[in-house]
Amino acid sequence: MIEVDIEGSAGDLPIKANFRSDAGVTALFGHSGAGKSTITKMIAGLLRPERGRIAINGETLFDSGEGIDLPARRRRIGHVFQEARLFPHLTVRANLAFARWAGRTIDKTRFKEVVELLGIQSLLSRRPGTLSGGERQRVAIGRALLSSPRALVMDEPLASLDQGRKSEILPFLDRLCHEAKIPILYVSHALEEVARLADTLVVISKGETVACGSTADIMTRLDLGVATGRHEAGSVLIGRVTGTDSRWSLSTIGVEGYELQVPVTGIEPGTEVRLRVRARDVSLAVGEVSGLSIRNRLPVMVEAITSETGPYAEILCRIGEQPLRVRLTRASVEELGLAPGGEALALIKTIAIDRREIIGSGNV
Repeated sequence: MIEVDIEGSAGDLPIKANFRSDAGVTALFGHSGAGKSTITKMIAGLLRPERGRIAINGETLFDSGEGIDLPARRRRIGHVFQEARLFPHLTVRANLAFARWAGRTIDKTRFKEVVELLGIQSLLSRRPGTLSGGERQRVAIGRALLSSPRALVMDEPLASLDQGRKSEILPFLDRLCHEAKIPILYVSHALEEVARLADTLVVISKGETVACGSTADIMTRLDLGVATGRHEAGSVLIGRVTGTDSRWSLSTIGVEGYELQVPVTGIEPGTEVRLRVRARDVSLAVGEVSGLSIRNRLPVMVEAITSETGPYAEILCRIGEQPLRVRLTRASVEELGLAPGGEALALIKTIAIDRREIIGSGNV
């Protein structure tokens, strides 16, 4: 559990952060310069807030009213930055061992677990200069985990990697987020990373918390377009694998009693998965449609439609209890007669759900 209610400043940027997350991965999301890293530095004890309280798992790290301000070394916050910051003259094993000494613990079992978790057994005898960017970041994560942290802060850990290296490391981050037994604070301005990894989403804009809640709920809020960005806006649908068609390399996902087909195989039936669906990849139809190549057709209820003056409209629909965000032209909304409370059919291309957007317990 992470509890933050602080005020302060960093240069000319005022900070006013107020959020709480109960478990799992908490993402601080916002544009560059929004104040995300400053907030994590205050949590870690590298910067001092002017007032407020910070607690992790019930232990108070900072409380201006009670005069509590633990130094950074006693807060035990593990950090992973954009750059791996490994010691170039040491092997991977020695870099990891240094972290264990820094954390004042030597636990061979834990060392083995972390090495296995991050898939770095074959790297132990190599030096950082011979590793790829993704491999260096995995080692940096391992070093942070082996310092016996109370919590882990991952500050834009993929920002310096190209798409190929991101794809290399994301499955390991999936597994880490599922298996780590400590709170993880993930800082990013990339919505696809947040949708994939985070349980709780905290939106930061101009140094302030503007929204906090489950990732699925926050991503479909229509009033957060400026803070979250419209181009990559979408939804996270929770479903369960019900079958696989090896002939066509498709899997069927059950969502709220309906079925979607996605272009991926190898996930065991019964596995719970999260699907990221971009708002721009969803169309709506009124009434039955035929003669279309689009295989995914889900009945939805229209809940809200934004009133804007530009060419587009943002629409919030519901598939059962789950929200689905849709972007259409305002002309289409009027021609279809869409209105809150009305019914429609959501059309989602199978190929629009990228393999990288299908997350299921580290299986993909």
